[in-house]
Amino acid sequence: MARRDSHEAYKEVAGSDNQANFGHELIAGGAAFAGFKAFEDHQRRKGKPVAHALAKELLAGFAAAEVDKLAETKGADHVDREKAKHHATRDAERMYDEHYLEGQRAGEYDPRRYGAPRRINEEYGTRNYGEGGGGC
Repeated sequence: MARRDSHEAYKEVAGSDNQANFGHELIAGGAAFAGFKAFEDHQRRKGKPVAHALAKELLAGFAAAEVDKLAETKGADHVDREKAKHHATRDAERMYDEHYLEGQRAGEYDPRRYGAPRRINEEYGTRNYGEGGGGC
């Protein structure tokens, strides 16, 4: 799922009532975006640079946790939950690569040097993320 699709999926899944039943791909897209935001919040609070490999491990954990939250409230079964975790991790890592590796050409994740993706800034404002969000 592309970055824009993850953002749209997040808005659709997060904004629905709790009785809705979504497929694993839509849950994964929403979880990837929410996981990316949780990762950004966590790392920007810490304010320290980390290697890309560690950043992606952390990001995968945040995305999987978001899948669990959404799957619980949106009625996903165990199979859909596991599929969603796989897709969410892949989508979040793709978003990370597109923004930090390809877009910023960052040598490492450094919240002091690089802004968050533009979509996160648009959704949540720049007060916590800085203005250097780039094109993602």
